[in-house]
Amino acid sequence: MQATVILPVKRFGDAKQRLLTALDRPQRAALVKAMLTDVLVGATDARNVERVIVVTSEGRAERLALSHARRSATPIEVFEEPGDRGHPEAATLGIVRAKALGASCVALLAGDCPLLDADELDAALGRMRPGRIAVVPDRHGTGTNALLMSPPDAIGPAFGPGSCARHSERAERAGYEVAVEPLASLALDVDTLEDLQQMAVILESGPDRAPTTAEALKAIGDVASGARE
Repeated sequence: MQATVILPVKRFGDAKQRLLTALDRPQRAALVKAMLTDVLVGATDARNVERVIVVTSEGRAERLALSHARRSATPIEVFEEPGDRGHPEAATLGIVRAKALGASCVALLAGDCPLLDADELDAALGRMRPGRIAVVPDRHGTGTNALLMSPPDAIGPAFGPGSCARHSERAERAGYEVAVEPLASLALDVDTLEDLQQMAVILESGPDRAPTTAEALKAIGDVASGARE
């Protein structure tokens, strides 16, 4: 099933506050920018993605998305979110825009899952059909790293701690078919120092999986690897 990808992106300066003890503000911004780049590549490489909507009030994210749009066959647009109110609010704005563009399915993705694999996303979208909601959990099984919905506004997004169960319950109450669908390339999002360490380990052995993020971690230096010691 063809889908519109929605990518909510916070202001870089406000992102990844839980990494404050490991990374300074410029390092966090560089990491967020790199991860977003790899997610955009994965999303636009997927054959079942008809367009990408980046919802943000961050100018650097807008410039990055529009620059990638010039090299991509998949249309990318930036929808401004005034006030940077939060992930669920930004996702909702993206859903409204996707519906206005005629989307029958949306894939709400996280900008901090740079391992995103286009083939895996294609396969998940291939399993979609009208009336189905797929909740993609994080590696802990409690959060939500992607939410696939047809129709696009089947339920209101409610990201945050415990959101995997919350999204599933909302979908069941609304009468939709629900699938909790783990996807390996979307299991790891980078919020904490432990996540950053895990990402560094993965990319040390396979930097081609998220090349821009791998380069950013290399530029940061020994922060992630040193924190493991």
